[in-house]
Amino acid sequence: MASSPKADQTGFPLTGSAPERYEEYSAPIMTPFVEALLDAVDLCPGHQILDLAAGTGYVARAAAARVGPTGHVVAADLNEAMLKVAAAKAPRMYPDIEFTAAPADRLPLPDTAFDTVLCQQGVQFFPDLGAALAEVARVLRPGGRFAATAWTAWDRSPYFAAQQGVLAEHGGPAVGASFEAAFSCSADRLTTALTAAGFHDVAARDVTFGITLPPLDGYARGHLSALPWGQAIEAAGGPGALTRAAEGIVTALSGHTDPDGTATVPFSSTLVTAVR
Repeated sequence: MASSPKADQTGFPLTGSAPERYEEYSAPIMTPFVEALLDAVDLCPGHQILDLAAGTGYVARAAAARVGPTGHVVAADLNEAMLKVAAAKAPRMYPDIEFTAAPADRLPLPDTAFDTVLCQQGVQFFPDLGAALAEVARVLRPGGRFAATAWTAWDRSPYFAAQQGVLAEHGGPAVGASFEAAFSCSADRLTTALTAAGFHDVAARDVTFGITLPPLDGYARGHLSALPWGQAIEAAGGPGALTRAAEGIVTALSGHTDPDGTATVPFSSTLVTAVR
């Protein structure tokens, strides 16, 4: 994605009730990658954590459980509606999670405040990746850890391939561009940007999980409605267009679907770690 001098744009806009649906429908896909992300940085009780591009708070909640009552978690995201859902879902038995509405390249946070910065499926949507990683470097203490996930190519997962197929039929070029952005941050791009931002010990590896999705007859439409490209289909063609697109996804995944309607398919992310 091209760099932008403005920090008030994001490649993952959601409106209306979509953030609530995102929390519900993305959970099956996100959960194993959240655990892999946290395992990569060896969180300890008392650590100070920033969840960057926190969305509805999957990573923030899991990190809070690991750092315990002596730790602290800040969840930052540009989308205030997503943070509102995250705040509502935050459990009260962990340390309070602090929610901050802010762009990734202008964080209202002090220098060297964090032991670890985590970013789950957010780096590919930053308008200026270099500026965002410079901010990550600023807020990390020397020796602090950064870890991020970003989807590998969409054709690595039959589910994303099925989504791509229906977008071509029901969405048009603008919708396709929104979808492609989700897969725009390759390992090379991210490791190069981290090195340029002053990080060392930069490493990348692919992580793949076979994930069982809920019965697709309901799940495919619900999940699509909680994604920017799905919202764009509905905006262009109405609810009927979204329903037809979801039906196309179900058909495309028929070979992966069990008798109960669930489907187990692989999902692959690049997992990148670096040290400040």
